[in-house]
Amino acid sequence: MTATVPETVETLLTSEPLIAHLATSLNDRPHVAPVWYRYADETVEIVTGGKKLDNIRMNPRVALSIQKDVDGHTEWMVSLLGTARVVDDAEAFRAANHRINAKYDAGEDAYEGNTLVRISVGSVNHPTY
Repeated sequence: MTATVPETVETLLTSEPLIAHLATSLNDRPHVAPVWYRYADETVEIVTGGKKLDNIRMNPRVALSIQKDVDGHTEWMVSLLGTARVVDDAEAFRAANHRINAKYDAGEDAYEGNTLVRISVGSVNHPTY
């Protein structure tokens, strides 16, 4: 099976704690919000709640955009399209929350009370600059 996410893009997605912008949609109304994320094995993990989670429960098709800028100049950008799955499992949430918080050097209990969402990557766009 051919990988959806090229190795060079995997390296970018795991290289540093950048913010992703998660796009959801409900009733043809887009909603975009910044999120912390962790990428591994063609899956993105986020922990979230509120409108993002409500939208995902109703329409699992999502997009993520991650970009690195230096002094206002784009170094690289990755856009991912995928299908989100809400994981209603307390132990899986705690493990994912710990991994994400470690990536962003946050306290272990940050975002406690949210829900784990796993996004299976379907396609990747990685323009070069």
